[in-house]
Amino acid sequence: MAEQAGVSNPYLSQIERGLRKPSAEVLQQLATALRISAEQLYVRAGILDPQAHPSPSVEAAVLSDTSITERQKRVLLDVYASFARENAGDRAAEA
Repeated sequence: MAEQAGVSNPYLSQIERGLRKPSAEVLQQLATALRISAEQLYVRAGILDPQAHPSPSVEAAVLSDTSITERQKRVLLDVYASFARENAGDRAAEA
């Protein structure tokens, strides 16, 4: 993770243990390495209020993407819905 984010392993360890407060730039690098938005990382880190910054739904994110076609969006949403149904069934079976 440290390598992907471009920070040293000891520095990352200090951040994890709460001994250091990372800069906005380091938080952005960590978010990129984690493949999440910086805003989501800020919410998870307790910097932003999750009520004021709700995560966009998968559907909203896919539908707002301008780099794929409408057909591709529909296929992605169908696959996502299929996975969600499958996982819901797995959780019900475990209960």
